[in-house]
Amino acid sequence: MPEKMRIHLVAGARPNFMKVGPLYHALVKTDWADPVLVHTGQHYSAEMSDVFLRDLCLPAPHFHLQASGTTHAEQTAAVLTAYEALCLRNRPDWVVVVGDINSTIAATLAAKKLNLPVAHLEAGLRSGDRTMPEEINRLLVDAVADLLWTPSEDADGNLLREGVAPERIVRVGNIMIDAYCLLRERIAEAGTVARLGLEPSSYAVITMHRPVNVDYRGNLSVVVDQLVELAASIPVVFPVHPRTRSRLESFDLMHRLRDAQVVLLEPLGYIEFMNLVSNCRLVVTDSGGIQEETSYLGVPCLTARDSTERPITLSLGSNRLIAISHIAEAAKSVMESAAARMNTTIPLWNGHAAQRIVESLLSQRGRRL
Repeated sequence: MPEKMRIHLVAGARPNFMKVGPLYHALVKTDWADPVLVHTGQHYSAEMSDVFLRDLCLPAPHFHLQASGTTHAEQTAAVLTAYEALCLRNRPDWVVVVGDINSTIAATLAAKKLNLPVAHLEAGLRSGDRTMPEEINRLLVDAVADLLWTPSEDADGNLLREGVAPERIVRVGNIMIDAYCLLRERIAEAGTVARLGLEPSSYAVITMHRPVNVDYRGNLSVVVDQLVELAASIPVVFPVHPRTRSRLESFDLMHRLRDAQVVLLEPLGYIEFMNLVSNCRLVVTDSGGIQEETSYLGVPCLTARDSTERPITLSLGSNRLIAISHIAEAAKSVMESAAARMNTTIPLWNGHAAQRIVESLLSQRGRRL
């Protein structure tokens, strides 16, 4: 019997764990794959990584690189160095990287310079904004990865326009939806909404963490002004990212949110957070993945950014790009005009992406790239 295919699943931040979770479980069920969970340590706090391992029923990582850093260069260099060392002593048959964070580009570079095959899960997404570090990471990873697993037709088109060979592109759907479907019952039973004394479809959920929105006093002050105004119309629930909390405190803005009775929470695990999102009236965010989850659920989403790498959510009508200065106005417009739930369907966003990825990897057994 041939040896099992050793597959490194490289994760370093909250969205990464949500993507590798369903794939890990699908690979464990096979008789030919040996999935190895590699935690880079880019997000090293329990709130931002370990809690998602528990929620997604993942084991403790087989390897924890503890490769954190403060700047983009420090993070990338730390992961690059640590992951190269791991590959030299635990050589994988395939390296699977996910998303667009610094761990993703670093692991890709380490693997490719050792001539290891790399697959990129969530390939082909483009915002067109090269001032975003994530956009640079996406472009570089997709340029050198061997297999590009895309979530949607627009991602395929982006890669083809960049000259990627069609045989490297495999559309598998959106694995974030797999994570939701995997935990749907536990999410429904989590009771987060009830514990906070909220009524379904009667509150707004806020997430905000991107440097452009939170690292500058002027911009963060505008966000706070807008949330205070919004809180006068609807209860506002704000799980606060560690980065954002630090800036709110250093800019002396946190008290304004408390005075407006904004519900300020510590970062939530995936199950608790999705219980909030699946029952809310609308979401205001600057995140990427939440745009996808709200579209699947039909929850109106307002994205406080100039661009999105997920334009399919815009064409679907479930998501809108807004300026931070228009948060309250746009949210009130949603509450006045949009239905509490929207009828949204995107091909292959159906909870079976992990199985398509397993089939793609199986087709590579014994093939030399």
